[in-house]
Amino acid sequence: MIIKIGELAKISGCSVQTIRHYDKEQLLSAKIRSDGNFRLYDQADIERLLFIKHCRSLDLSLAEIRQLLSLNDSPMSQCDDVNQMIEQHIEQVERRIADLTQLNKQLKALRLSCNSKRTVEHCGILKQLNEAVSQTN
Repeated sequence: MIIKIGELAKISGCSVQTIRHYDKEQLLSAKIRSDGNFRLYDQADIERLLFIKHCRSLDLSLAEIRQLLSLNDSPMSQCDDVNQMIEQHIEQVERRIADLTQLNKQLKALRLSCNSKRTVEHCGILKQLNEAVSQTN
């Protein structure tokens, strides 16, 4: 099966712009061109794009995906590099979760500083935000 970029977009659920971006980033490349110089994609390209899309859903960076694709293209290589990369990504996710948990606590505390029956002039949230700004200056 040989398809154009629009069909690839429909099949994959990725936008044409995203596919072109992946092509520009050398994650995906149409090996075949039509007589009119249109990019043409085959089943291997579809599978590669779906692999990339799945990796992006795991919030892997393009650099990480590039490395995984390279390793995936070398099936006889050891998978230590893959394990190490995923371990580092897990650590990044755990740090972001901790940061977001802290942010959530701060926002909830901020929200408790004001009730809806006040005017903006007496808003505890705005007062605390302004105090934080004046403390940093």
